[in-house]
Order: sequence, then C-alpha cells, then structure tokens
Amino acid sequence: MAEEEYQKYYVPAQSIWPIVGAVALFLIALGAGNFIIESTRDKDGYGAYTLIAGLGLLLVMIVGWFKNQIDESMSGLYSAQLGRSYRQGMAWFIFSEVMFFAAFFGALFYARTISVPWLGGASNNAMTNEVLWPTFEAVWPLLTTPGGDTSTQMGWFGLPLANTIILLISSVTLHYAHTSLETDKRNSVKICLGLTILLGVIFLGLQGYEYIHAYDIGLTLDSGVYGNTFFLLTGFHGLHVTLGTVILMVLFFRVVWGHFTPKEHFAFQAGAWYWHFVDVVWVMLFFFVYIL
Repeated sequence: MAEEEYQKYYVPAQSIWPIVGAVALFLIALGAGNFIIESTRDKDGYGAYTLIAGLGLLLVMIVGWFKNQIDESMSGLYSAQLGRSYRQGMAWFIFSEVMFFAAFFGALFYARTISVPWLGGASNNAMTNEVLWPTFEAVWPLLTTPGGDTSTQMGWFGLPLANTIILLISSVTLHYAHTSLETDKRNSVKICLGLTILLGVIFLGLQGYEYIHAYDIGLTLDSGVYGNTFFLLTGFHGLHVTLGTVILMVLFFRVVWGHFTPKEHFAFQAGAWYWHFVDVVWVMLFFFVYIL
C-alpha cells in the first residue's frame, strides 16, 4: 500500500496576543461592572475609564492577531490538515457560543416558568406567596416586581421588527457574497459584503436608539428580572453583532486586496458561519423576548 503524502503542519511561535486578550477581557468585565454600579448610584469612579482601556486593548489584540494570521496564510504556511483543524476549531467555538446564549435563555425560561409562578403560589408554594408577597401577581413580563419596582414592556413592533428584517436581509446578502466568491465574481462579492456590513452597522445604530427609548419608558437594568434578562440577552447579542461586523470589515478589505480564491477562502467561510449564527440567535431572541 502506497504511503500517504506527508503534509507539513505549521506550528506558530509563541504569541503575546492570548495574554493581551485575557487582560483586555478582564478590564472590560471590571470596567463594565463598576460603570453600571456607579451609574445606578450616581457617583463618579474609574469604571468608564477601565472599560474604555479594555476595549482599546481588545482592539489592539484583534488587529495584531488578525495581521499575524493573514501574514501566515498569505505566506503559504498552511496545509490541508491545518485547514481541517481550523474548521474543527471554528465549529467548537460556535458551539461554545451556543452554550453561552443557552445559559441566558435558560435563565429567562427559569424565571418566567418556575420562579415567577412559584412566587405567585403555584405548585405547592401557596405559603410562599402568602408569607412573602401576598399581593404579588405572577405574570410575564414581570412589570411590577415583588419589591414594588415598576417598568414598561418593550413591544415587538417597530424597531425590534425592523432590526429582525435587517439581520435576515444581511444573511441573504452575505450568502450571495459567499456564492459569488466561489464563482470568482469579485465585484459582486464586494457589493454584497459591503451591503452586509452596512446592514450590521444600521442594526447596531437602531439597537442603541432602542436602548435610549427603553430608558425613556422606564425599562432599565434596575427593572427586576424582566429588565435584567432583556438587557443581558440583547446586550450580549449586540456585542456579538459588533464583533461580527468587525470580522466582515476585515474580510471586505482582504477581498479588495485580492486575497482568497474560489477554493481557498476558509476565513471568509468562518466569518459567514459566525454571522449566520448571530442572526439565528436574534430570531430566537426576537421570538422569546419580544413576542412571547
């Protein structure tokens, strides 16, 4: 039996970017937490500056790491086996993101189907209701908390529906960009990918405007479990859309610079996988958070 042809497997040198990314994420978490606390208590602190420093450091990490990856790819250092490793790595990354959002959706379902009914006396918890909050009404969304805080429900019509349509259209334009790359239609790739990026930016702008509107109508992070789950789910999704938009921008410039071929373009494919995943999460979020 003939021996299989040996394929080199490129192993990069040690890199500073993982530790830089870890420090950036630590600063973002620390800064965001303190910023929220300081905002609710109406006091000055270092939260906002720490958050900005973390975001800046994360941007430096992204630029540096992407540059290294692109240089290695364009230098012909990668093999078919390494390409399979990249595909497996991207698949596991998206799976980890699925579990990440599953935790938040799980918190939402637990609150609305178990915790809130129990506080209202459901199942064998009649005494819980009578002793703790006898006037509590178990409904969802929980616009009046047991502590007496009130908020307003965010409707599904208007901005949420518009954003849903925008993201669904962006998936279509990105699909056409991908199929155009597979047939080596460069101009079509640029147009469709540029439209996808524009739609992503519009989505983020509308979501920011929706947050302003939410605070105007009394829906805030202090609005009990409904406000908490609303902002956690939509906020983390917005963060993923931001990252996806940055990835698509990098891919756009790589297409302009003549990178990728109809057969060798996994970086583009991986970016498309991520964007479609983000779109699917939003559809679920729109249905379970806004409509139901």
